[in-house]
Amino acid sequence: MKIAYARVSSIGQNEAAQVDILSRHGAEETFVDKASGKTRDGRPKLAEAIKFARRGDVLMVTRLDRLARSVIDLHAIAKELDGKGVDLIVTEQSIDTTTPHGRLMFNMLAAIAEFETDLRRERQLEGIAKAKEEGRYKGRPVTVDVDAIRAALAAGDRPMAIAKRFNVARSTVYRVMSETAAAN
Repeated sequence: MKIAYARVSSIGQNEAAQVDILSRHGAEETFVDKASGKTRDGRPKLAEAIKFARRGDVLMVTRLDRLARSVIDLHAIAKELDGKGVDLIVTEQSIDTTTPHGRLMFNMLAAIAEFETDLRRERQLEGIAKAKEEGRYKGRPVTVDVDAIRAALAAGDRPMAIAKRFNVARSTVYRVMSETAAAN
């Protein structure tokens, strides 16, 4: 059986192009996640697709970066599939792990995918640093009224009640508590 897996990084993106390509390659069952590919966490449909696959099946993706963005995750997924007797086909990069050439391409492109992710992160950090230097980057706007939390703490309110009232995590209340104690 040909099992398809498609992934887009965010809710605003559309997986239709991937699903169409996989359907043209004979996908019989399709699983779609809308989540980051940096880790396997938070991708229930990937776990479901791997669990669904049986010996002799093929898991298809359009590109390796749709499956994972790190070499470690790609190899872990490939090893898990191999252990189940499931082959991997990457339709748009001509990778078929049933052949020696396909396994070589898989390993080379996995390394390149991770490299691209690292470069993107590096460029983003450089852009943020430059924007900060030029005074254009202010960071995320503060949404917590620290003074109001301090007042509630001073009034003897419990951290959990404060967190609910101000719609913040308890850890935020505890952070304000420790910062206040350190300042005194």
